[in-house]
Amino acid sequence: MSEYQLMTEDQRDMVKLVKDFLMKEYLPHVSEYEAKGEYPLEFHKKLGELGLFAMDVPEEYGGLGLDAVTTCLIREAIGYVDAGFASSFAASTFGIKPVLLAGTEEQKKAYGARLAEGQISAMCLTEPQSGSDMGNTKCRAVKDGDEYVLNGTKCFITNGGIADIYTVAASTSPELGSAGISLFIVDRNTPGVSVGKEEDKLGIRTSNTTDVIFQDVRIPATNLIGEENKGFAISQKLLARTRPTGMASALGVAQRALDLAVDYAQQRVTFGKPIASRQAIKFKLADMEIRLQTARAQLFYNAQLIDKGIYDGMLGSVTKTCVSEMVFDVANQALQIFGGYGYSREYPVEKLLRDARIFSLFEGTNEIQRMIIGGTLVPKKRN
Repeated sequence: MSEYQLMTEDQRDMVKLVKDFLMKEYLPHVSEYEAKGEYPLEFHKKLGELGLFAMDVPEEYGGLGLDAVTTCLIREAIGYVDAGFASSFAASTFGIKPVLLAGTEEQKKAYGARLAEGQISAMCLTEPQSGSDMGNTKCRAVKDGDEYVLNGTKCFITNGGIADIYTVAASTSPELGSAGISLFIVDRNTPGVSVGKEEDKLGIRTSNTTDVIFQDVRIPATNLIGEENKGFAISQKLLARTRPTGMASALGVAQRALDLAVDYAQQRVTFGKPIASRQAIKFKLADMEIRLQTARAQLFYNAQLIDKGIYDGMLGSVTKTCVSEMVFDVANQALQIFGGYGYSREYPVEKLLRDARIFSLFEGTNEIQRMIIGGTLVPKKRN
């Protein structure tokens, strides 16, 4: 794989450590956790024992301070073994990203330290009626003296049922639409916070996904992130950074699908020859490799820009769309090479295809991404 040629020795060592550990210790248990639809907290803690808690949180706030490129390499390695685990493990720091972008020093130090200890955060943006439309947020935050009172329900929240800390988007000025959104830190044990239904998902079944309900939840005004009514702007900056890096585990899914397809094509014999000797299969494998390498180059280019402090929202949408559509195509072609066996749960490629489907949906559907890209290329005319 091309990225390994550019890795530093430290990066190669970290990727090898993670991948070897998960392939040996976790892979034999994946089907068990997936059947239950359960996040493997036991292995979450074991990755922490390897020193990977808060890996993308700056060192001054208690984390490892890994750059975006290194973080993506590690997430790809986790995704190679199980995309669901990769999704929830990566999202364990997602809820604190707005704090790192716009929070106070006290907030950054306090919550960074908690993540470094192994606590889990969750980002609560999506609501049943609004999806990616933050301007239609119904969750309300009303100022009451030196507190805010939160009421509302969030859905499809990654780590919603296992998080210790939530970052919640709530409307503080409903008449302003998206310009009236604010972000708040909410501790799990705050009275009025509860977890709703857990989603029974097609894929990434080992990732925890639930509703989170806030009913007359009182939080200190100091839990506001940044300024009131600035939550939408903070979220957009956040997503410009996380949309591309959030696709890193998809590279792992695609690489494993390709590896399995290559191996199977060399073992499967029809009409006296391995199917790998057939031009139709060779071309299919070649196309899978072309798409994977192209998407990988796009993602790591984007990650390099992020490491230089360049958060390009349109480029993030390009990367997210490119990688998410690649992984589904590669997994689908791998299943085709396996033929009827690929459709059986006895073989691993059907799981890879199920897992691959989510990447074009979360952090904004690919239709939303195309709206962002098109709107940037052809901006609205001002009257």
